[in-house]
Amino acid sequence: MTLLQTDLELTRNSYYAATAPRRQRFPVLQGHVDADVAIVGGGLAGLSAAIELADRGYSVALLEARQVGWGASGRNGGQAIAGLACDQSVIESQLGREASRRVWDMTLESIRLIGERRERFGIECDWRDGYLGLAVNERKARELREWHELMQRDYGYRTTWIAPQDMPGWIASPRFHSGIHDPLGGHLHPLKYSMGMAGAAASLGVKVFEESGVTEIVPGRIAKVRTAQGSVNASHVLLAGNVYLQGVAPVLESRVMPVGTYIVTSEAIEPALAASLIPSGAAACDTNFVLDYFRPTLDHRMLYGGRVSYSTTTPSNLAESMQRRMARTFPQLRDTKVEFAWGGFVDISMNRAPDFGRLADRLHDKGGPDWSNVYYLQGFSGHGLALTGLAGKLVAEAIAGDAERFDTFARIRHRSFPGGKLLRTPALVAGMAYYRLKDLL
Repeated sequence: MTLLQTDLELTRNSYYAATAPRRQRFPVLQGHVDADVAIVGGGLAGLSAAIELADRGYSVALLEARQVGWGASGRNGGQAIAGLACDQSVIESQLGREASRRVWDMTLESIRLIGERRERFGIECDWRDGYLGLAVNERKARELREWHELMQRDYGYRTTWIAPQDMPGWIASPRFHSGIHDPLGGHLHPLKYSMGMAGAAASLGVKVFEESGVTEIVPGRIAKVRTAQGSVNASHVLLAGNVYLQGVAPVLESRVMPVGTYIVTSEAIEPALAASLIPSGAAACDTNFVLDYFRPTLDHRMLYGGRVSYSTTTPSNLAESMQRRMARTFPQLRDTKVEFAWGGFVDISMNRAPDFGRLADRLHDKGGPDWSNVYYLQGFSGHGLALTGLAGKLVAEAIAGDAERFDTFARIRHRSFPGGKLLRTPALVAGMAYYRLKDLL
């Protein structure tokens, strides 16, 4: 089964799709369109870039192979968290403390940007404040406490430390030793937010096309972006399709891996019980390498994610196995049924840092066609709900002539996954098995 076929199966029982019907449809691209910028991918990165570019006076055509928000942008855990998927030390070791501090501050900006756009465009997406980072044992607690103190000392970022004796006031679970509370983070309904962003882009004059998968990009000073039924000529192109580019830019494919991630939502539970599980209503995530994440919904359900597949094969008995994980965290939900179970693929980079850049910088044949006007955003590594919004803003700044912030991210070094297409998936499966065992021990 291909990645696309697997992904189609994973969309069938999504809580988000069931609670956010699509009221706005966009046409298929037919014929030829001219634009200043062509964007490939209708997720949050592409939509954010479209909004920022339109604000700067650029004409924009956005091409989505399915529907806006169909990929990870509309199916993720809904958690907006400060920082990157990698530890800040990865950035500091490559770029130095000063640049690492700038990157960290930009991740804080990415969360505030969600609030600004919700307010500006009237996007109703079930936002709730607060994030809990949770340690499952004393060793993990020491690591989390060290991070908490380091971030306050070196980055000026304050979170509240939750000691073991204080945990019952934050989460009604026997599984966790201690944790932190971050008031800046939060959570939302990602599909509602994605569709709201699409409506916002369209209201600014962006030409949004759905069911318009890109088949080819012909490089040049004016690039041609082709689909099955049409084309766009543009002076700049942004690739924001992540693992769904499907051969459009092969040079990027080895830098990210598609990793399946899976989520369930319980049936509606009694409101008092729902409120007691996480009294603050915050999103929560443990600090394991292969982690669990969960949050309450506004309609009194528990949304719980945790299983991953590094082979792109969907785990069997997904709803049942995820219900057991949920009950392990919250024994109160042992007899609570799972009503929705779905998943999708995120783009993981080798070091879990985001991979932003210009396509020309990735090509070895410098004497070939001119790809210097083609930008890309990928490698969000499961931490992209907020960061995609910032990424779109940074690439718009770069296209408009101020590339300083974009280039800070572009300087992060990345390696391709070893083994090529045949061996890189088995190698990653073996590597993740090691980390899973390490978490258990």
